[in-house]
Amino acid sequence: MYFPYFRGRQYELLALNELAHKRLISNLILPVVEPIKVSSTLNNTLKIFNTNNLGISIVFNPKVGDLLGEINKVEAICKKFKKNQLVPALLMSKPALSYLTNMTNYNHNDILIILTDRDFLEDYKEAFKDLSPLYTLIPDDRQFKRSVTNRVLFENKFNKKLKNSDYPEDEFFSDDHLFYEDEGYAGFGDYSIVGDEYNESGFAPYAVAIHIVYFDKDKTLRLGHFISNSNFDTSDVAGKFYEAVTKLYRWTETLHPSQHTEGLNTLLNHYNNKTYPGLPTLKKLSIMHHLELINRYLNGTINNE
Repeated sequence: MYFPYFRGRQYELLALNELAHKRLISNLILPVVEPIKVSSTLNNTLKIFNTNNLGISIVFNPKVGDLLGEINKVEAICKKFKKNQLVPALLMSKPALSYLTNMTNYNHNDILIILTDRDFLEDYKEAFKDLSPLYTLIPDDRQFKRSVTNRVLFENKFNKKLKNSDYPEDEFFSDDHLFYEDEGYAGFGDYSIVGDEYNESGFAPYAVAIHIVYFDKDKTLRLGHFISNSNFDTSDVAGKFYEAVTKLYRWTETLHPSQHTEGLNTLLNHYNNKTYPGLPTLKKLSIMHHLELINRYLNGTINNE
């Protein structure tokens, strides 16, 4: 089972929205969303997951964005949706402990916990000494593994660069999907092709980068970076996109059809039509491709020969 973690940005929610609406993912994937604000897009995404009987997890105590610490506001959103499909999540911390004791709508074994800080491990053990959480997302560390059941291997896999032009053409992304079960995990998770950094500011890029994951012949997951060429200033972002998507188009000619997803095909349509979708949509499509590809792997429909 795959647990992609998102910070609830608009393009991330729209990616989840479209994947759920088109049934491109299944309950083999449980997205975890740390909402950064109350928005119609968040409500619509939850509604679509609910309507399509797909699970989604929402962090009740976000640590970034406008909802920082606004547990009651997040909980109020979630009350509208089916309890067995919307999984409440908590980022493990001292304040989270007091909230756990006051949660009346959920049992401890209904909750997903994100536990990445060693300093909160003893608190976690005390809070869940009688009843384990539904899932606990942890790093690959034996100190965590000794104390956590229903554990999910959770690490940042995206090697973010300061500049888009610094990305290599291709690099290893992950092999957690190959080994997580043998290593005693119930699933694996990461921050998709976005990374764990949260930054609200945006700026015009010198270079446009398209990040596309794919399965290599050894079934490891690799990440191709398709970078524009005219990276001397911030002018003509649409032209930069076309340079990058042209490289992507040529590369996909050798990619097995089972790895051509809705998100990837939409990007290729922009190449064929010479259209520019905008940078947020570019990120949305890359996320869609990643999650649909992992869903295909988990349901056994990937062929990379």
